[in-house]
Amino acid sequence: MPAASHPFARRIGGLQPSTIREILKVTARPEVISFAGGLPAPELFPVEAVREAADQVLAEGGQGALQYGPSEGYLPLREWIAAELGSRAIHAAASEILVTVGSQQVLDLVGKLFLDPGDVILTENPTYLAAIQAFQVFEATFVPVPTDAQGLVPEALPELIRRHRPKFLYTIPNFQNPTGITLSAARRQTLARIAAEHRLAVVEDDPYGKLRYRGTDIAPVKHWDEAGQVLYASTFSKTIAPGLRLGWVAAPAELFCRLLVLKQAADLHTSSFDQRVAHRYLTSNPQAPHLERIRHAYGERYAVMDQALGCELPAGFTWTRPEGGMFLWVSGPAELDSLKLLERSIAENVAFVPGRDFFPAEGGCNHFRLNFSNSSPERIREGVRRLGAICRSL
Repeated sequence: MPAASHPFARRIGGLQPSTIREILKVTARPEVISFAGGLPAPELFPVEAVREAADQVLAEGGQGALQYGPSEGYLPLREWIAAELGSRAIHAAASEILVTVGSQQVLDLVGKLFLDPGDVILTENPTYLAAIQAFQVFEATFVPVPTDAQGLVPEALPELIRRHRPKFLYTIPNFQNPTGITLSAARRQTLARIAAEHRLAVVEDDPYGKLRYRGTDIAPVKHWDEAGQVLYASTFSKTIAPGLRLGWVAAPAELFCRLLVLKQAADLHTSSFDQRVAHRYLTSNPQAPHLERIRHAYGERYAVMDQALGCELPAGFTWTRPEGGMFLWVSGPAELDSLKLLERSIAENVAFVPGRDFFPAEGGCNHFRLNFSNSSPERIREGVRRLGAICRSL
């Protein structure tokens, strides 16, 4: 960053640009095969259906759609979300749902709600890069929770809670970003029990839960939350389109009223027009066929990448095998430096995200994340072929 010429806030000193956003500048070139961004497949966006919904909203209620709206969100959309949460085994009323500018805003509001400088957050290890960035703004301290092939280990939480007195736990139970791992049902139930016993707030981030293409759905942690400790966040970015910038959080009343005040201070309300368009689209078009198209496409692309990795990567490399979502996680030999691997890969017009940025503390040098949702099967095969050749040469 250039030398400071203004009296910036202290928090600015610890902020760094997003690695993914910097990589995406390179991947904008059409010749680059990108496994870097967490981008949905644009050819699956329901463009015509959204256009029709927008036309209807403007024709039938354009003045209201273009006017200021309530900070909580458009009530019919909140009611639709409440019904949708019921299908996910979550009982939440529309009065408990706050519509946000993507689920990323939920993280910002949660940070404002809970964090003072130096406060502790518990996270999976590794965890979502943009969550680390969102909470770093508030000068938080990250304490990783032991994590294995079934997700975070809840039995480790009581000692971590006693030792560090965290403000909350941040977790992505479904097809976790970056690993693709899913937290088992037994561990979710144990996590909810421990959170209740220790009065630990849990931020359950579930952007990928509707993208399962293998296995059986598992009820969210929020399903077992009888003590009002879990905030459940999700988004329309992966099921409709990220350009709408629509997410939401379901929160107990004590937390909801405070999040609402913070939302009012941040931006008054989420776009009235986008909310009404989304509601019209959701109520005018059956969602099951659209979601099935997404699941089928992502499942096929995952299978192609999994097979290609098995053919192309040398001995010493392993990777996760998710049942849904958009990512898998590659682990190389201990001596691998994924940053150097990225440099070589960019030269061969292939991109991914190196692993160290997903670790809130240290580690991750020999890991990297691959996205498969935004590439055709042909480009996946070719990209993995180039990546495998580089790994063998190293």
